[in-house]
Amino acid sequence: MTGAQGRRFELRAHTADVAVAATGETLEDVFAAVADGLAAASCDDIPDGVGERETLSVTAESREALLFDYLDELIYLRDVRVALPVDHRVDSIERPDGERESESEWSLEASARNVPLTEVDAREVKAVTYSEMRLERVGGEDERTAADGDESDDGGWEAYVVFDV
Repeated sequence: MTGAQGRRFELRAHTADVAVAATGETLEDVFAAVADGLAAASCDDIPDGVGERETLSVTAESREALLFDYLDELIYLRDVRVALPVDHRVDSIERPDGERESESEWSLEASARNVPLTEVDAREVKAVTYSEMRLERVGGEDERTAADGDESDDGGWEAYVVFDV
């Protein structure tokens, strides 16, 4: 399925789980595409124009942990707010560049439109898993840029995430 410009996700059958394979031109795009895949795994028909857009911030110790924690936060917010986060936008992902402990975390700023669960026929996605999780730079990279998230080379990003349903 195609989301916003430059982003794609595909739901894949997975034993007792559902997997999302996603691509994006940037790291922000691939994070948003995986989140859109999570929403699609939860609900077939998402109504337009229903629900308020809200922002969220997430921090983690690595790029992969940031993806995991972002998706985990979306599942948590769905349960707490009784609303399905959809139409994901990841505005920024910052990598650590400081030497102090407090500056060693990756951070993400994002938003989503929260559709009340009363408005959709949603399936429960229980949790994100590290099982088979991949987040990789594709095309035109060297080891240094792939490791630090540098977006200067041509190419894009791929992610594969399994959710427990």
